[in-house]
Amino acid sequence: MANTLKPYLDCISHTLEASMCLRNFPSQVVERHNKPEVEMRESKELCLNSLKICRTEQEKCLIEPSVNSVRISIGIKQSDDIEELLTHKFARFLEQRAEQFIILRRKPLEGILTY
Repeated sequence: MANTLKPYLDCISHTLEASMCLRNFPSQVVERHNKPEVEMRESKELCLNSLKICRTEQEKCLIEPSVNSVRISIGIKQSDDIEELLTHKFARFLEQRAEQFIILRRKPLEGILTY
């Protein structure tokens, strides 16, 4: 692994480790429902500060933690056609397995992951 890439990936790894301290938290609005607060945004006190980790303009990671869920958006460098194809295939791979994850946003956030 390149020496310039290791600190970036270590930072993402440690941040994800810290933000994955989740717990079961029922909805404060609807009784007997457990909805992901990072998606619903019903209570500002339950959503933690978002973290954006950037290596370059194209390579970035946005981590949005809350008390019971985490949303991770990844920006991957796409400098040529092969990298664009690989990024597209990776995104499709994750989208096809979205049912195995609790939440996976199938549309990219503006400016984070585009292909």
